[in-house]
Parts: sequence; structure tokens; C-alpha cells
Amino acid sequence: MIRFSALGACFLLLSACARQDVAVNDFWLRMSALCGQAFEGEMVSRDEADAFFESQRLVMLVRDCSETEIHIPFSVGSDDTRTWVLSRGEEGVLLRHYHRHLPNRPEAVTDYGGVLAKGATGSRLEFPVDAATVAVFEEEGLTESMANVWAMEMRPSEDMFAYEMARPGRFFRLEFDTSEPVTLNPTADAG
Repeated sequence: MIRFSALGACFLLLSACARQDVAVNDFWLRMSALCGQAFEGEMVSRDEADAFFESQRLVMLVRDCSETEIHIPFSVGSDDTRTWVLSRGEEGVLLRHYHRHLPNRPEAVTDYGGVLAKGATGSRLEFPVDAATVAVFEEEGLTESMANVWAMEMRPSEDMFAYEMARPGRFFRLEFDTSEPVTLNPTADAG
């Protein structure tokens, strides 16, 4: 009986891993289909700390798409110093945030993010903060950020891509209309 229970547990684990792989592949294909295009978005969360975003043009560009990496520079008005990077490899699927000063100098808090959590769907990927990011946040005194969970969501039937960050007491969400590409800010492609 124990042998069958262990075998059943292994089968369930393999089945869950296979579903996760299919979900990641579906998401990757949806993102790659947008490659080379820019889309305008809006702030849909209403946290007072994010009021600045509401008054700015928000544009994301999907670019540098390969089987292992997708770069998404994100512009807030004329500030194009942010890039979201999705990558997949032996360590799993990662979301990293790169911030730089102009011209191309890294900020103190950059290269942070998380590893894909189990339970991904083809429309939503969640990335809880990883150990390397916790160390950066700790060093910079950003203790409240150590509980961050970032998410990316694609709903092709609604022509929507979303980026969000959540933690206890804080929620940040942007939604982009993917039905019609827009013109980039002049320097947005430099990221």
C-alpha cells in the first residue's frame, strides 16, 4: 500500500510540474506574439503612494524575445529607466527588475525580483520575492518590501496585459491595452 501511495504522490507531482510547464509555455507564446510592439497602460490600483503614475503616460515595450528571455522596458512619462526581464532556465522562471540612472548607471536597488511560484496558469504568473532580493532589500532598509509578490497577467480575449506588486498593506497594478500598439517615447527603446 505504501508503495502505491508513493507512486501516486510522484504521479501527482509530475502532473503538477507538467501543468506548470504548459502554463509557462502558453504565457511565453502570448508575450512573444507581442514582441516589437509598445502598449499604453493605466494605473488601476488606487494607492496614494502611486498618485504620480496616474498623471503620466505609461508605456511598455515587449522586445528581445527568445525562448529563454523577454525584456519589457517600461516608461513612466519621460522616465524610461525601468525594465522588467522574464527569463527561464535551470533555476526556473524568474522576473527581474532593472533600474538605471541616465546614462545607463545602475541604481542602488536594481536586479531584484522573484522565482515563479507553483500554480501558474497560462494567463497569470506570480513571483514571490527571492532570497537574493531579500538580501538587497535588507541592505537598503526596505524591510516592508521583503514580502513582495509580483505578478504578470495576460488576457488575450480582453486585449490586456497586467503587471502588479502586492504585499500586506500595499497593492500596485498597471493594465495595458494590447489591442493597438502605440508610438514609443524617443528614448524608450534604449533600455
